[in-house]
Amino acid sequence: MPPSTLTPARASGTRAATAATAGTGAVRTGSPRWLVPAKVLVFAAGLYPIARLVLFGLTDRLGANPIEFITRSTGLWTLVILCITLAVTPLRRVTGVPALLRFRRMIGLFAFFYATLHFTTYLWFDKWFDVLAILKDVGKRPFITIGFAAFALLIPLAATSPRAMVRRLGRHWATLHRAIYVIALFGVLHFWWMRAGKHDLALPKLYAAIVAVLLGWRLLEWGWRRIRA
Repeated sequence: MPPSTLTPARASGTRAATAATAGTGAVRTGSPRWLVPAKVLVFAAGLYPIARLVLFGLTDRLGANPIEFITRSTGLWTLVILCITLAVTPLRRVTGVPALLRFRRMIGLFAFFYATLHFTTYLWFDKWFDVLAILKDVGKRPFITIGFAAFALLIPLAATSPRAMVRRLGRHWATLHRAIYVIALFGVLHFWWMRAGKHDLALPKLYAAIVAVLLGWRLLEWGWRRIRA
């Protein structure tokens, strides 16, 4: 994804590699000593939501409706991790630490992983692959339609995250991975409409504000670059 998603640094020209950012051109130099242990910690943190679900399942703490608990938990964590993915580029710009970009692909793939669990739980354990029931849900509940659309957009981003695909797609890769912005908006809308029926919009408003800030920062940066140019 462009300034914010599923891909690490790409190689360019000679042996010096440049980070795969959308228009940043950050140079990938030597790896700082803290990078490997930090990646281990980030990977462990990415496993926390699934470890929590497993623990709750083993200790009978998934509530009266375990399927609903798992579906909502994986959906919320998908949105959380998408926000973290979007925050990598602004954080890198603010801190001036280019190595932060090397976490982006891992974090983005965790977002796809939990989105897949979210989708699979609904499709398999909730609907048991009943196509008619799913189509009825899609027509009756728009938040499911927008959720399907967000997941469908995530699939090509995950599939093109390896370095080999970055090189193969060239400039088209950055264009494709800008879909992360649409995915984030769809994710917030999915969450908002799902909670609207219960008049419980506190969390949707929070994540809408976070996504608005992260996307607004990019619009302001783009505008500032155009003015300077």
